[in-house]
Amino acid sequence: MTSVMHLDGLIFQQGLPEVHRECAATLYDEAFGQKFKVAVRSKKIRRSLLKRCFQRDHAFVAIAGDKLVGIAGFHTVKGSFTGGMTYEELISLLGFVAGSWAAVIFSFYERTSEKGVLLMDGIAVHRDFRGVGIGGKLLDELVVYAEKNKYEKVRLDVIDTNPKAKKLYERVGFGAVGTQRFPYLRWLLGFGGSTTMELNVQTQNKRTAS
Repeated sequence: MTSVMHLDGLIFQQGLPEVHRECAATLYDEAFGQKFKVAVRSKKIRRSLLKRCFQRDHAFVAIAGDKLVGIAGFHTVKGSFTGGMTYEELISLLGFVAGSWAAVIFSFYERTSEKGVLLMDGIAVHRDFRGVGIGGKLLDELVVYAEKNKYEKVRLDVIDTNPKAKKLYERVGFGAVGTQRFPYLRWLLGFGGSTTMELNVQTQNKRTAS
């Protein structure tokens, strides 16, 4: 648990405190449940799965008092925020048939990390705290982390049904580098394409310094 700082009454830090694990599962499910429910329909089971799978050091969080109000998960070659969501864990929790189905669906979202690239797993902000810059600050924390750990790029994917997120990433300095379209899966996944966006850490540093 490092890099703690205060900003307007909020605490931003790397690492999800254990006491907030259950709140994090609720927050993540509220943000991404529309995607997750294709794999796991039960909200209760989804949240139980998320609670069990979090790798707490692979996230930056925002805390207001005793309340978790924001999370930005990330993915490296050493693991990811939701990295505990393995096939074995899915089978254990859901059974063979349902667990295998969930594994197939989650495979659509899976990305492989590579040297020099920090992957973002997604940002979730509590609905009562949106619009005050928490998402942008969590992104800033990720970029600083990338710089300190000698990453060349920060990369993320944004689905075509989330234009607000895309605009946020563009404001921070991310640019589109590729688009995948799969309209034939829209009925299943709830979206028909995604855009891969990248931020060049060195270029961003020069822009910030100037």
